Amino acid sequence: MVIEAGKQVNRLACLEVRGGNDLATYAADLPGLAGWVSCQPLRPSVKGGDVYYLSACSQGVMTRVALADVSGHGDGVSAAAIRLRDALRSHIERWDQSALIRHLNDNFLKSAHGVRFATAFLASYYANSGELLFTNAGHLPPLWYRRATRQWDFLHDSTPLSKEIVDLPLGIIAGTEYSQTAVQLEPGDLLLLYTDGISEAYDDSGTQLGQERLLSMARTLPVDSAIAAGEELVAATARFSANAPATDDQTVVALQRIEDGASR
Repeated sequence: MVIEAGKQVNRLACLEVRGGNDLATYAADLPGLAGWVSCQPLRPSVKGGDVYYLSACSQGVMTRVALADVSGHGDGVSAAAIRLRDALRSHIERWDQSALIRHLNDNFLKSAHGVRFATAFLASYYANSGELLFTNAGHLPPLWYRRATRQWDFLHDSTPLSKEIVDLPLGIIAGTEYSQTAVQLEPGDLLLLYTDGISEAYDDSGTQLGQERLLSMARTLPVDSAIAAGEELVAATARFSANAPATDDQTVVALQRIEDGASR
């Protein structure tokens, strides 16, 4: 661990997998990326249905991020979180995500606990090239800030900015095609992953935040760091909700590509 500007930053060790479904807020130092996590289960529970994990490979060049919104709460979700962690650990060195996705399907959707993932977003980042490979299994699209254009948008698997990964097979799961899409992250680019507790927050009048308001909110966020962007997204969501109580778990994972030699 390192301490920077009053912030505690957790530096992931080789082959480490960190995360879960517990109450947590912290910054993370990842291969080529600065990260920040806020996992806020619906009170009074300290373990929710949102499950996230971060991992780093042994060569120190690849980061993997998984965010899932699991149906249910309690022990069943905690067991699912453990299975997700174990699956990520067993595939931690593999750039291709298709085998991991099939593993997740076999081990989670057919679980004896009767708990399944409602949605999931899985991404692998290769620090040497800046490539981000991702699979979206019904999850909400991340927010993507591109420093070159100074614009925010949603990251969809149909993005025209996708790039070809040579000889990379698609994962086929239970009759459903899960595509793997690759995009290039440039230094300073930001990704904000979130669960529906953020986008489906309500205000006092019962109005839902929604995707369009969320994108408008993103355009007001600071972009100098993952910590600043993530913290302000959580704060802005709370301001929108005002006195309306939360109705679901709220999780945000912020990631920013750092420049070579830059401070994290």
